[in-house]
Amino acid sequence: MSDRIRIGIVGAGRIVRAEHIPRFRAIPGVELVAVANRTPESSRAAAAEFGIPRAFDDWASLVADPGIDAVLVGAWPILHAPVTIAALGAGKHVLTEARMAATGEDARRMLEAARRHPDRVAMVVPASFSLWADATIRQRIVDGAIGRLRHVRAVWDASGPSDAGDAWRWRRRDSGENVMALGILYEAMARWLGRATAVTAVTRRGTVPRTGPEGPFTADIPEHVLAILEFEDELTATIEMSTWTDPLDANTVVVYGSDGTLRVDLGAQRLDIASRGGAWSTVEVRAEDRAEWTAEIDFVAAIRGERSVRLTDFETGVHYMAVLEALDRAASSGCRQAVWTDPLGRLER
Repeated sequence: MSDRIRIGIVGAGRIVRAEHIPRFRAIPGVELVAVANRTPESSRAAAAEFGIPRAFDDWASLVADPGIDAVLVGAWPILHAPVTIAALGAGKHVLTEARMAATGEDARRMLEAARRHPDRVAMVVPASFSLWADATIRQRIVDGAIGRLRHVRAVWDASGPSDAGDAWRWRRRDSGENVMALGILYEAMARWLGRATAVTAVTRRGTVPRTGPEGPFTADIPEHVLAILEFEDELTATIEMSTWTDPLDANTVVVYGSDGTLRVDLGAQRLDIASRGGAWSTVEVRAEDRAEWTAEIDFVAAIRGERSVRLTDFETGVHYMAVLEALDRAASSGCRQAVWTDPLGRLER
């Protein structure tokens, strides 16, 4: 195909404005040609602000337009599935923001649509927390540097300030089964550990009203999560993600093995290792092993046939959404829940 790629944007929120728009514009041959935001007025405002030629009154008209080759889905999770499925059906390539979908079922529908259109690129923006260390962590585990994996403990602080534009993160009607950044953190951990098979969880909602664009509201997304994940070979993991914790002791993942421990400080981007009962020493991450945010470059390269999608393909996205789906069921039922392991939804027992 031609090197020229015309991209339409559905949802011009903060991350789209700060990250995707400038990064796409830095790629030769890529043109941002259209935008559809929540209202016709906000669509026109975004088009004027970023010099985008066309503003659409609604996303359905944008994805149907034959003058668009690819769609960036930057809207709230509840819209990811309908926009993606319609765009693929209209012959468009799709890059959707992280939090692949609102629900595991929506994610499976997106994967089904992608499989019906194998000539179109379907990609999710990958979790970026650990890109700086993924290769080194995987290599240390594969090399047996800490022995057989036994347990993993992850602590993530979500107590930072938020603004009215973040209200969707705390409303189930907009976010579905997504809980804070849990799915994104799990996606990163799964690169090192493999895929979880079962989840047990306890969640708590906040009691202090939050502020949204329309005024105060009560969040119905949990603000405190304690999750136990089971993996193959008797490996377990706990994830504590909360707005109630102290950021001084957070954003770390500790991997315990039979012979040692690996500590990943995601905030400070520091990797330490210790033999069992020994002192910590810093693991140097080689420059060639450090990855960074390249979602836009990777998406365009896949469209141009230069390489296939690795981070993050729809099947991987479906899996982390299945973990969130299981967590949602576990928290509401009080019972351990198996993770849907078939990507299209048949539970393997």
